[in-house]
Amino acid sequence: MMGVTMLSPYHTSLYLQRLQLDQAPPPDLQGLRTLHLAHLMQIPFENLDIRAGLPISLEQDALLDKILLRRRGGFCYELNLAFSWLLQSLGFQTRFWSARVWNGKAYGPEFDHMLLAVQLEAQCWIADVGFGDSFRLPLLLAGAGNQELGVTYRCEADGADWILLQQKAGHAATPQYRFQTQAFQLEDFLPMFAYQQTSPNSHFTQKTICSLPTADGRISIADQKMIVTQHGKRSVHSIDSEAEYHALLQQKMGMSAQQLPPFRARVHAPAESASSP
Repeated sequence: MMGVTMLSPYHTSLYLQRLQLDQAPPPDLQGLRTLHLAHLMQIPFENLDIRAGLPISLEQDALLDKILLRRRGGFCYELNLAFSWLLQSLGFQTRFWSARVWNGKAYGPEFDHMLLAVQLEAQCWIADVGFGDSFRLPLLLAGAGNQELGVTYRCEADGADWILLQQKAGHAATPQYRFQTQAFQLEDFLPMFAYQQTSPNSHFTQKTICSLPTADGRISIADQKMIVTQHGKRSVHSIDSEAEYHALLQQKMGMSAQQLPPFRARVHAPAESASSP
């Protein structure tokens, strides 16, 4: 059911196994850090079903089947929703926040991205396991920021808003998204959730991405290419067949061999009902 916020003991155990954790960490900052990093390292950010033209469900049974049993990933609404269920089940307090993603020229619409606020005593931490290339450890809202692999992430106040900034060594800071500290319900995100996976104007229908961080960088499968970044250096490998594509999804992304999406993406043709919000 859409309103469910907790997991059964069975699904909690499966989730921890998926994260390769032997036991549940305590509901404190170190526990949150452990869960956040494990989630990012084990469950890919991906839109493969969207590009295959397959509908996505946020109902708990369907989403847990996809992530835990079929060993798939998802995009922000799926990953941060599932992560919120796990956190709540382990004793954390979470809220959904809406963010507007920076596309290089402008910020997107409200509910463009879902992130989580986690309250730990008097401090508010941002958790986000559904954005792709971003911070790996929870980010203190009003803190000095995180330094990770030569990149600094911090939140900067801008009037009533906050902006998540990413700054690579030797470069100016650039925004990733802006948000307000207002709690929303899952239902508030559903129109944009539908838009992101159906509209030809959504970047999720235009380009395939499947991505995981590594100890020294990131590995991504984008359309028919595998991109590996190590210590800031990038290499690109062309994928020439569906057999190779599926083998890479299993070997590099940890996916199950069952029900893997097709190599060639479906073309999303413009539709009258698909309009930018």
